[in-house]
Amino acid sequence: MNIDIRRSGERPATRIQWLDSKHSFSFGRHQDPANTHHGVLLVNNDDIVKPGTGFDTHPHRDMEIVTWVLRGSLVHQDSEGHSGVIYPGLAQRMSAGTGILHSEKNDSWRLQGEPHTDPVHFVQMWVVPDEGGLTPGYEQLEIDSELLGGALVPVASGMARDEGRSAIRINNRYAALHVARLQPGQSVELPEAPFLHLFVPRGTVDLEGAGHLAEGDAVRFTATGGQRVTATGPAEILVWEMHAALAA
Repeated sequence: MNIDIRRSGERPATRIQWLDSKHSFSFGRHQDPANTHHGVLLVNNDDIVKPGTGFDTHPHRDMEIVTWVLRGSLVHQDSEGHSGVIYPGLAQRMSAGTGILHSEKNDSWRLQGEPHTDPVHFVQMWVVPDEGGLTPGYEQLEIDSELLGGALVPVASGMARDEGRSAIRINNRYAALHVARLQPGQSVELPEAPFLHLFVPRGTVDLEGAGHLAEGDAVRFTATGGQRVTATGPAEILVWEMHAALAA
């Protein structure tokens, strides 16, 4: 059993004119052989993108990519003809499969009124699929109302037990992403699993047995679970439950 706390300030960052991105694992030019993944989670990027800018069209292959927006809105377009605007409370998954091209831009226009100047803040997470060579796919679903109760909500899952429960499906039968929006004093209990990854993208919480977690902090659990997470202010948490791991 192991609980490994990773503080926000320890994350490597990519900062350019239009992007402020903080990486939980090795990414881009930030490579650390000792920090490549946890369980089947390879990427947990905490991104802020300025209006009117974003990620131009680029390729992915054999990856399940889940995007969770905290504030603002993000425009998705891909080579399979999918497009949509992602906003808080909307779950989105793109399966890269045999290969896909996509772009993600800050939605800086409005149907009425002047273009806005708000950044978009989102977390993008990459999970390895069960098998390679799958057909590329896309799925999104509004789940804002399910989050009102302050419970852990299964947002993205490939686990058999979540069939019909999770908002969107991913192509990994060993992994599930849970999200909770918590008001001060509200708490949830973490699932038990061989591998867990807890990320606090917004607000502050207390983790039972470990203490205070600030915005941007993360915890990697191995062979444990069941701890309570209690909000000390309005907060949002992302919890990956994983029953398999990549080879070291």
